[in-house]
Amino acid sequence: MKSVVIKGVKQFEVKDSKVPEKEQGKVIIDVKKTGICGSDIHYWELGNPIGLVMGHEYSGTVIDNGGREDLKVGDRVTALPISPCGKCEACLRGDIHYCKDTWTYASGLSLDNPGGLAPQLSVRSDMVLKIPDNMTDEEGALVEPTAVGLHAINLAYIKIGDHVLVVGGGIIGLVSAMFAKKNGASKVVVSETNPKRGEAAVKLGVADEWINALDEKAMNECSSTFDKVIECCGNTPAVNSAMNLVKAGGKVILVGVSMTPINLATIQTVMKEINVIGAIAYKKDEFAKCIDLISNKEIDVKKFISKEIGLDEVQSAYEELYSGTSDCIKILVNPKK
Repeated sequence: MKSVVIKGVKQFEVKDSKVPEKEQGKVIIDVKKTGICGSDIHYWELGNPIGLVMGHEYSGTVIDNGGREDLKVGDRVTALPISPCGKCEACLRGDIHYCKDTWTYASGLSLDNPGGLAPQLSVRSDMVLKIPDNMTDEEGALVEPTAVGLHAINLAYIKIGDHVLVVGGGIIGLVSAMFAKKNGASKVVVSETNPKRGEAAVKLGVADEWINALDEKAMNECSSTFDKVIECCGNTPAVNSAMNLVKAGGKVILVGVSMTPINLATIQTVMKEINVIGAIAYKKDEFAKCIDLISNKEIDVKKFISKEIGLDEVQSAYEELYSGTSDCIKILVNPKK
Protein backbone atom coordinates (compact mmCIF):
# COMPACT_ATOMS: atom_id res chain seq x y z
CA MET A 1 0.00 0.00 0.00
CA LYS A 2 1.08 3.62 -0.53
CA SER A 3 2.08 5.65 2.52
CA VAL A 4 3.50 9.13 3.13
CA VAL A 5 6.82 8.91 5.02
CA ILE A 6 9.38 11.44 6.25
CA LYS A 7 12.29 11.51 3.82
CA GLY A 8 14.34 14.36 5.30
CA VAL A 9 14.14 17.95 6.50
CA LYS A 10 10.77 19.32 5.31
CA GLN A 11 10.50 16.41 2.89
CA PHE A 12 7.98 13.65 2.44
CA GLU A 13 7.85 10.86 -0.08
CA VAL A 14 5.04 8.56 -1.10
CA LYS A 15 6.30 5.00 -1.10
CA ASP A 16 5.17 1.41 -0.73
CA SER A 17 4.84 0.11 2.81
CA LYS A 18 3.70 -3.13 4.40
CA VAL A 19 0.04 -3.82 4.98
CA PRO A 20 -0.55 -4.37 8.75
CA GLU A 21 -0.54 -8.03 9.76
CA LYS A 22 -3.16 -9.57 12.02
CA GLU A 23 -2.05 -9.60 15.64
CA GLN A 24 -3.78 -10.36 18.94
CA GLY A 25 -4.47 -7.14 20.80
CA LYS A 26 -4.16 -4.97 17.68
CA VAL A 27 -7.09 -3.65 15.66
CA ILE A 28 -6.48 -3.13 11.96
CA ILE A 29 -8.32 -0.07 10.70
CA ASP A 30 -9.25 0.87 7.15
CA VAL A 31 -8.46 4.60 7.31
CA LYS A 32 -11.12 6.96 5.96
CA LYS A 33 -9.83 10.38 7.08
CA THR A 34 -6.67 11.62 8.79
CA GLY A 35 -6.01 15.09 10.15
CA ILE A 36 -2.77 17.06 9.86
CA CYS A 37 -1.71 18.17 13.35
CA GLY A 38 0.52 21.09 14.29
CA SER A 39 2.83 18.73 16.18
CA ASP A 40 3.25 16.70 12.99
CA ILE A 41 4.69 19.79 11.34
CA HIS A 42 7.50 19.83 13.93
CA TYR A 43 8.56 16.30 12.92
CA TRP A 44 8.42 17.25 9.23
CA GLU A 45 10.41 20.43 9.88
CA LEU A 46 13.15 18.49 11.67
CA GLY A 47 13.02 15.62 9.15
CA ASN A 48 13.21 13.08 11.92
CA PRO A 49 12.77 10.17 12.30
CA ILE A 50 13.27 9.25 8.68
CA GLY A 51 10.71 6.70 7.56
CA LEU A 52 8.01 7.81 10.02
CA VAL A 53 4.42 7.50 8.80
CA MET A 54 2.58 10.20 10.71
CA GLY A 55 -1.13 10.77 11.30
CA HIS A 56 -2.50 10.34 14.83
CA GLU A 57 -5.92 11.92 14.21
CA TYR A 58 -8.02 9.48 12.21
CA SER A 59 -11.25 7.62 11.69
CA GLY A 60 -12.01 4.42 9.83
CA THR A 61 -13.62 1.00 9.91
CA VAL A 62 -12.48 -2.23 11.52
CA ILE A 63 -10.78 -4.76 9.21
CA ASP A 64 -9.66 -7.10 12.01
CA ASN A 65 -10.63 -6.78 15.68
CA GLY A 66 -7.46 -8.28 17.11
CA GLY A 67 -9.49 -10.47 19.43
CA ARG A 68 -11.59 -7.68 20.93
CA GLU A 69 -15.01 -9.30 21.04
CA ASP A 70 -17.13 -6.17 21.14
CA LEU A 71 -15.71 -5.04 17.80
CA LYS A 72 -16.71 -6.52 14.48
CA VAL A 73 -15.54 -6.04 10.91
CA GLY A 74 -17.03 -2.85 9.51
CA ASP A 75 -17.51 -1.06 12.82
CA ARG A 76 -16.76 2.63 12.55
CA VAL A 77 -14.03 3.73 14.95
CA THR A 78 -11.43 6.23 16.01
CA ALA A 79 -8.65 5.71 18.57
CA LEU A 80 -6.43 7.30 21.16
CA PRO A 81 -3.00 7.08 19.52
CA ILE A 82 -1.13 6.78 22.84
CA SER A 83 0.53 3.69 24.34
CA PRO A 84 0.34 3.74 28.17
CA CYS A 85 1.83 0.78 30.05
CA GLY A 86 -1.29 0.20 32.17
CA LYS A 87 0.78 -0.77 35.21
CA CYS A 88 2.45 2.35 36.57
CA GLU A 89 1.06 4.64 39.27
CA ALA A 90 -0.23 7.15 36.72
CA CYS A 91 -2.03 4.51 34.65
CA LEU A 92 -3.58 2.85 37.68
CA ARG A 93 -5.19 6.11 38.78
CA GLY A 94 -6.46 6.85 35.26
CA ASP A 95 -3.86 9.42 34.23
CA ILE A 96 -2.66 7.47 31.20
CA HIS A 97 -1.42 10.67 29.57
CA TYR A 98 1.24 10.93 32.34
CA CYS A 99 2.65 7.44 31.72
CA LYS A 100 6.30 7.59 30.66
CA ASP A 101 5.56 4.99 27.98
CA THR A 102 2.57 6.87 26.55
CA TRP A 103 4.42 8.29 23.54
CA THR A 104 7.01 5.53 23.12
CA TYR A 105 4.93 3.49 20.70
CA ALA A 106 2.26 6.05 19.88
CA SER A 107 0.38 5.53 16.63
CA GLY A 108 1.65 7.94 13.99
CA LEU A 109 4.43 9.20 16.26
CA SER A 110 6.73 6.18 16.36
CA LEU A 111 8.43 4.04 13.73
CA ASP A 112 6.96 0.91 15.31
CA ASN A 113 3.36 2.04 14.82
CA PRO A 114 2.73 3.84 11.52
CA GLY A 115 -0.14 6.30 11.50
CA GLY A 116 -3.00 7.40 9.30
CA LEU A 117 -1.09 8.77 6.31
CA ALA A 118 -1.71 5.34 4.81
CA PRO A 119 -4.79 3.35 3.75
CA GLN A 120 -4.54 1.01 6.77
CA LEU A 121 -3.04 1.07 10.24
CA SER A 122 -2.82 -1.14 13.30
CA VAL A 123 -3.52 0.23 16.78
CA ARG A 124 -3.84 -1.15 20.31
CA SER A 125 -7.30 -2.63 20.74
CA ASP A 126 -7.81 -1.04 24.17
CA MET A 127 -7.35 2.42 22.67
CA VAL A 128 -10.07 1.99 20.02
CA LEU A 129 -13.47 3.63 20.50
CA LYS A 130 -16.56 3.19 18.37
CA ILE A 131 -18.18 6.20 16.74
CA PRO A 132 -21.95 6.26 16.15
CA ASP A 133 -23.57 6.20 12.74
CA ASN A 134 -24.71 9.81 13.03
CA MET A 135 -21.08 10.96 13.09
CA THR A 136 -19.28 11.47 9.80
CA ASP A 137 -15.79 10.17 9.06
CA GLU A 138 -14.63 13.78 9.07
CA GLU A 139 -16.00 14.33 12.57
CA GLY A 140 -14.40 11.07 13.70
CA ALA A 141 -10.98 12.33 12.63
CA LEU A 142 -11.50 15.51 14.65
CA VAL A 143 -12.20 13.77 17.95
CA GLU A 144 -8.50 13.66 18.87
CA PRO A 145 -7.71 17.40 18.52
CA THR A 146 -11.07 18.24 20.08
CA ALA A 147 -10.11 16.19 23.14
CA VAL A 148 -6.84 18.14 23.42
CA GLY A 149 -8.82 21.37 23.62
CA LEU A 150 -11.29 19.95 26.13
CA HIS A 151 -8.46 18.79 28.39
CA ALA A 152 -6.86 22.24 28.32
CA ILE A 153 -10.12 23.96 29.22
CA ASN A 154 -10.79 21.44 32.00
CA LEU A 155 -7.40 22.33 33.49
CA ALA A 156 -8.22 26.03 33.25
CA TYR A 157 -11.43 25.66 35.28
CA ILE A 158 -13.27 28.34 33.33
CA LYS A 159 -15.84 30.13 35.48
CA ILE A 160 -18.96 31.94 34.30
CA GLY A 161 -17.92 35.49 33.46
CA ASP A 162 -14.22 34.75 32.92
CA HIS A 163 -12.33 36.68 30.27
CA VAL A 164 -10.26 34.16 28.32
CA LEU A 165 -7.45 34.67 25.83
CA VAL A 166 -6.40 31.92 23.43
CA VAL A 167 -2.95 32.39 21.94
CA GLY A 168 -2.94 30.87 18.45
CA GLY A 169 -5.77 30.31 16.01
CA GLY A 170 -5.01 26.80 14.80
CA ILE A 171 -7.38 23.90 15.39
CA ILE A 172 -6.38 23.43 19.05
CA GLY A 173 -6.73 27.14 19.74
CA LEU A 174 -10.15 27.38 18.11
CA VAL A 175 -11.45 24.24 19.81
CA SER A 176 -10.19 25.61 23.13
CA ALA A 177 -11.97 28.91 22.44
CA MET A 178 -15.15 27.00 21.58
CA PHE A 179 -15.06 25.12 24.90
CA ALA A 180 -14.24 28.30 26.84
CA LYS A 181 -17.45 29.89 25.55
CA LYS A 182 -19.38 26.69 26.19
CA ASN A 183 -18.14 26.68 29.80
CA GLY A 184 -19.40 30.19 30.47
CA ALA A 185 -16.63 32.63 29.58
CA SER A 186 -18.20 36.05 28.98
CA LYS A 187 -15.43 37.14 26.65
CA VAL A 188 -13.13 35.03 24.48
CA VAL A 189 -10.33 36.61 22.47
CA VAL A 190 -7.88 34.95 20.08
CA SER A 191 -4.44 36.42 19.41
CA GLU A 192 -2.86 35.57 16.07
CA THR A 193 -0.02 36.68 13.81
CA ASN A 194 -1.99 35.48 10.77
CA PRO A 195 -4.96 37.82 10.11
CA LYS A 196 -6.75 35.14 8.09
CA ARG A 197 -6.87 32.82 11.08
CA GLY A 198 -7.73 35.63 13.48
CA GLU A 199 -10.67 36.68 11.33
CA ALA A 200 -11.74 33.04 11.00
CA ALA A 201 -11.92 32.67 14.80
CA VAL A 202 -14.56 35.42 14.94
CA LYS A 203 -16.35 34.34 11.77
CA LEU A 204 -16.68 30.76 13.04
CA GLY A 205 -18.26 32.04 16.24
CA VAL A 206 -15.70 30.72 18.72
CA ALA A 207 -14.17 34.12 19.60
CA ASP A 208 -15.74 37.48 20.31
CA GLU A 209 -12.77 39.28 18.80
CA TRP A 210 -9.17 38.78 17.77
CA ILE A 211 -6.02 40.81 18.25
CA ASN A 212 -2.97 40.90 16.01
CA ALA A 213 -0.07 39.49 18.02
CA LEU A 214 2.31 41.57 15.89
CA ASP A 215 0.57 44.81 16.87
CA GLU A 216 2.61 45.91 19.90
CA LYS A 217 0.20 48.71 20.84
CA ALA A 218 -2.85 46.44 20.76
CA MET A 219 -1.09 43.78 22.79
CA ASN A 220 0.07 46.28 25.42
CA GLU A 221 -3.48 47.60 25.78
CA CYS A 222 -4.52 44.08 26.79
CA SER A 223 -1.80 43.69 29.42
CA SER A 224 -3.05 41.93 32.57
CA THR A 225 -6.58 41.76 31.17
CA PHE A 226 -7.48 38.06 31.11
CA ASP A 227 -8.44 35.67 33.90
CA LYS A 228 -7.27 32.62 31.94
CA VAL A 229 -4.91 32.26 28.97
CA ILE A 230 -4.69 29.12 26.83
CA GLU A 231 -1.35 29.16 25.00
CA CYS A 232 -1.45 27.02 21.85
CA CYS A 233 1.72 27.95 19.92
CA GLY A 234 4.69 26.83 22.00
CA ASN A 235 7.20 29.49 20.97
CA THR A 236 9.00 32.23 22.89
CA PRO A 237 6.87 35.24 21.83
CA ALA A 238 3.60 33.35 22.39
CA VAL A 239 4.47 32.12 25.87
CA ASN A 240 5.79 35.51 26.98
CA SER A 241 2.68 37.24 25.65
CA ALA A 242 0.56 34.81 27.66
CA MET A 243 2.42 35.81 30.83
CA ASN A 244 2.02 39.50 30.00
CA LEU A 245 -1.69 39.39 29.18
CA VAL A 246 -2.98 37.28 32.08
CA LYS A 247 -4.14 39.03 35.25
CA ALA A 248 -2.21 38.89 38.50
CA GLY A 249 -3.12 35.61 40.16
CA GLY A 250 -4.44 34.30 36.84
CA LYS A 251 -3.86 31.00 35.14
CA VAL A 252 -1.91 30.12 31.99
CA ILE A 253 -2.35 26.73 30.36
CA LEU A 254 0.57 25.74 28.12
CA VAL A 255 -0.75 23.53 25.34
CA GLY A 256 1.68 24.44 22.58
CA VAL A 257 4.71 22.17 22.16
CA SER A 258 8.23 23.29 21.34
CA MET A 259 10.86 20.79 20.23
CA THR A 260 13.61 23.22 21.32
CA PRO A 261 14.11 25.37 24.45
CA ILE A 262 12.28 28.70 24.64
CA ASN A 263 13.29 31.89 26.49
CA LEU A 264 10.90 32.96 29.23
CA ALA A 265 11.08 36.27 31.10
CA THR A 266 10.01 34.93 34.49
CA ILE A 267 9.63 38.38 36.09
CA GLN A 268 5.97 38.46 35.02
CA THR A 269 5.33 34.95 36.28
CA VAL A 270 6.83 35.76 39.68
CA MET A 271 5.52 39.29 40.21
CA LYS A 272 1.95 38.38 39.23
CA GLU A 273 2.04 34.94 40.91
CA ILE A 274 0.76 33.33 37.73
CA ASN A 275 -0.40 29.73 37.97
CA VAL A 276 1.25 27.99 35.00
CA ILE A 277 0.02 24.51 34.05
CA GLY A 278 1.19 22.28 31.23
CA ALA A 279 -1.44 20.36 29.28
CA ILE A 280 -0.65 17.13 27.47
CA ALA A 281 -3.15 15.17 25.40
CA TYR A 282 -6.27 14.05 27.31
CA LYS A 283 -7.78 11.49 29.61
CA LYS A 284 -9.64 8.59 28.06
CA ASP A 285 -12.96 9.82 29.43
CA GLU A 286 -12.36 13.23 27.84
CA PHE A 287 -11.76 11.55 24.50
CA ALA A 288 -15.01 9.62 24.88
CA LYS A 289 -16.80 12.78 26.01
CA CYS A 290 -15.88 14.48 22.75
CA ILE A 291 -17.47 11.64 20.78
CA ASP A 292 -20.66 12.18 22.77
CA LEU A 293 -20.59 15.96 22.33
CA ILE A 294 -20.08 15.71 18.59
CA SER A 295 -22.62 12.95 18.01
CA ASN A 296 -25.22 14.75 20.16
CA LYS A 297 -24.63 17.92 18.10
CA GLU A 298 -23.66 19.88 21.20
CA ILE A 299 -20.57 21.11 19.39
CA ASP A 300 -19.84 21.59 15.69
CA VAL A 301 -16.33 20.62 14.62
CA LYS A 302 -16.95 20.21 10.90
CA LYS A 303 -16.82 23.98 10.53
CA PHE A 304 -13.09 23.86 11.24
CA ILE A 305 -12.36 21.68 8.19
CA SER A 306 -10.76 23.72 5.42
CA LYS A 307 -10.21 21.10 2.74
CA GLU A 308 -9.55 17.46 1.98
CA ILE A 309 -6.52 16.20 0.06
CA GLY A 310 -4.94 12.94 -1.13
CA LEU A 311 -1.57 11.43 -0.23
CA ASP A 312 0.14 13.08 -3.21
CA GLU A 313 -0.82 16.50 -1.87
CA VAL A 314 0.52 16.07 1.67
CA GLN A 315 3.88 17.71 0.95
CA SER A 316 2.30 20.85 -0.48
CA ALA A 317 -0.22 20.96 2.39
CA TYR A 318 2.55 20.95 4.99
CA GLU A 319 4.37 23.69 3.09
CA GLU A 320 1.18 25.75 3.05
CA LEU A 321 0.55 25.33 6.78
CA TYR A 322 4.21 26.03 7.60
CA SER A 323 4.11 29.33 5.67
CA GLY A 324 2.11 31.03 8.42
CA THR A 325 -0.06 32.81 5.85
CA SER A 326 -2.60 30.10 5.07
CA ASP A 327 -6.27 30.49 6.00
CA CYS A 328 -6.57 26.73 6.58
CA ILE A 329 -7.56 25.54 10.03
CA LYS A 330 -7.79 21.77 9.59
CA ILE A 331 -6.72 19.84 6.53
CA LEU A 332 -7.92 16.25 6.26
CA VAL A 333 -6.20 13.57 4.23
CA ASN A 334 -8.12 10.85 2.41
CA PRO A 335 -5.56 8.04 1.93
CA LYS A 336 -7.66 6.56 -0.87
CA LYS A 337 -7.96 9.80 -2.84
